[in-house]
Amino acid sequence: MDKYKFTHYFENEVLRKRPYLTKEICVKIIKNYIKSEKQENNRFRFWGKCNDLEGKILRVVTLGDKTTIHNAFLDRRFKP
Repeated sequence: MDKYKFTHYFENEVLRKRPYLTKEICVKIIKNYIKSEKQENNRFRFWGKCNDLEGKILRVVTLGDKTTIHNAFLDRRFKP
C-alpha cells in the first residue's frame, strides 16, 4: 500500500461520510478492478466487486497517476 496516496478530500470528506470504506478496501479495488476508464479532468474510474461489503460494486476515482485516491462510493447502477 506504500505506493498509494490519498487526497485531502478523500481523507477528510469521503472517509468521514462513508464509514464503511477503508483505504485498504479502495486499494484492493484498484488492484483487482472489473472495469476501468478515463474520465474528464485527468482522473480514472475503477469498478470492483467488494467482498468486504457483501459483494457490492465500489467505484474508486483516482487522479491521473492512478495511485492517488480521490473518491470512492458504492455504485448501484454499474453495468459491466
